[in-house]
Amino acid sequence: MKALMENVAFIPEALADGVALHQPAKSKKAITILSPPVVQLLQKLHTRFQPERKRLLEVRKERQLRYDAGVLPGYLADVNPEALLDWQVPVIPTDLQKRRVEITGPVNSAKMVVQMLNRNEAGYRADTAMLDFEDSMKPSWENVVDGVLNVVAVAENRLQAVENGKQYLLHSDDRAVMMVRVRGLALEESNLRINGEAISGGLFDLVLTWMHTAQKLVAQGKTPKYYIPKTEYHEEARWWNAVFCALEDEIGVPEGTLRATFLIETLPATFEMEEILYEFRTHAAGMNVGRWDKIFSDIKVLKNHPDRIMGDRATITIKSDTPWMYQYARRLIQVCHKHGAFAIGGMAAFTPGKTPELRAAQTAKVVADKQLEASLGHDGCWVSHPYFIGPALEQFTRDNQLEVLQNDLENQPDLLPQGRGPYTIEGLRTNVRVGIGYQEGWNRNVGCVAWDNLMEDLATLEISRAQVWQWLRHGIVLEDGRVVTKALVSLVFEEELLKIEQELVEANASIQVLSAFKKAASDAEALFLQEDFRPHLALASDLVR
Repeated sequence: MKALMENVAFIPEALADGVALHQPAKSKKAITILSPPVVQLLQKLHTRFQPERKRLLEVRKERQLRYDAGVLPGYLADVNPEALLDWQVPVIPTDLQKRRVEITGPVNSAKMVVQMLNRNEAGYRADTAMLDFEDSMKPSWENVVDGVLNVVAVAENRLQAVENGKQYLLHSDDRAVMMVRVRGLALEESNLRINGEAISGGLFDLVLTWMHTAQKLVAQGKTPKYYIPKTEYHEEARWWNAVFCALEDEIGVPEGTLRATFLIETLPATFEMEEILYEFRTHAAGMNVGRWDKIFSDIKVLKNHPDRIMGDRATITIKSDTPWMYQYARRLIQVCHKHGAFAIGGMAAFTPGKTPELRAAQTAKVVADKQLEASLGHDGCWVSHPYFIGPALEQFTRDNQLEVLQNDLENQPDLLPQGRGPYTIEGLRTNVRVGIGYQEGWNRNVGCVAWDNLMEDLATLEISRAQVWQWLRHGIVLEDGRVVTKALVSLVFEEELLKIEQELVEANASIQVLSAFKKAASDAEALFLQEDFRPHLALASDLVR
C-alpha cells in the first residue's frame, strides 16, 4: 500500500502542474490534506472520469427536455437481462450487518459528529452514523475542508470539540459505525481546478476521505463505507463503480473493499433500481429510500405536467394513501432483498421540541413513522436527532429483514406521482417559512437548521422552492379560491417575515438576528420567484470562496 504524506509545506500558487486552488480558497489547513499523492490522484482520476461525467450530465439535460415536452419517465424497454436474474451481492461485511437506526448530519461540525457517533443522554446509540458532505452541509470550501479533517480524525480515534466551554470527546470503542456521504454527480468543487476546470465534488470527497482513511480503517478491521446520492440512471452507477475500482487499485486492496449504499431519491432512478444495484453490485451494501429528495425530484422532473401537480408537501408520505410513494418504498425493498442487499428507510425529520408535551408528540410521530417502515420490511431507518435513536430502535427488533421479499408486489408497479390536492394557503405559508428559515442558515454557512420543530436540510428547502415555482407556473387555485401568483407569494413572504420577527422579538433576539432574517426573506423570495427553474440551489458559482 502506498504511504500518504500528511503534512506538506504551504504552496502559495499551485499544488502541481495544472492543479490549483482558487485564490480565496487557499489555506494551510487545506494544504495539509492535499498532499502530493492525493493531488496526483485527483488529477489522474479527473482526467480519466471527467469526460464521461460531463456526458452523463448532458444525458440528464436531454432527458429532462423530453420530460418538459410531455414525455413521462418509466421502466427501461431495452434492459440488460443479467440485471434481472437471481444474482446476489457479496456477503455484507460484519460492521454493516446491523443498520437498524442510522443518524445523519453535517460532517463539518466536529461537535455534531461526536454526538452522532456517541451514545445519547438516554444511553442509546445509532448503529451507524452518516457523515454528510451533501444535503445537510453547505458545501463551502471551509466546510468541505473541515469535513475531511473530521472524517480523518474519526478514523484515527481522536476527534473532539469544545463549544461554550464544554468538551465533546469521541468514545474510543462503543460508538456508531462511520459512513460518509459524498456530493452527487452534478455538483462541482469549484475551489480546486485542474487545467482550469472545476473538479467533481463527489470525486473530490471520495479521493480525500479514501486516501486519508481507507488504509487505517482496513488495518482496524473496518470497512470503508460510503453513501452515494442523487443518482438518476443506471449508467451513472456504472461511473461511480469504476471510480470505486480505481480507488481500490490505487492503494492495492481487493475489489469490494469499499462498500456503498446508493440513495434512490430521484424519480428516474425509481424505475431503474435493479439496474442501478446491478451496476455497483461488487461494492453494494444496500439502497436507501431518500424520500424527501424524491419528492423534490418528482416536482422537478414533472414540473411542466399540469396533471401531475402534487398538493401540500405535508400530505406527501409513504403511507398507502400516497400510492406512488408507498409503491416506491416497497419496490426498493423488493429489489434489495431479492439480491441480498439492505433496504434502508427514510428520514424522520422531527426535532424534539422544548416542552415535555411537545417532545411526547414528536416522539409519537417518529414511532409511527418507524413502525410503518419496519412493517414494510425495511432493515433500518434514518433519524436526524440523537433524542429519537431509542424510540426508533424499538421499532426494529431484528438485525435485518432480508427475508421480506414483497412477493405480492407486481414487478413494475406504478411509480408516477398523481396530480391531486390539497392546495392550501397553509401549504404555501409552510413553504415560504421553510425558505426564510433555511436561507438564514445558508447565509451563515449552515446547511441544516432546526425550524418549526423539523430539521430542514437542502432536500426539504428544495421541495418548498420547487413546489412554489410549480404552483406559480400553472396558476394553481388554492382551496380558499385565491390563485397562486407572484403577488400572492410576495404577500405571504411579507406576512411570514412579520410573524418571524414578532417571534424573535418575544425571544429577545438581537438587532443583528432580526436583520439577518430580513435579508434571508429577501434572498429566499428572489430564489422562489426566479423565472427559470434552477435545478440545484448549491450551484458551483455560489460556492467559490
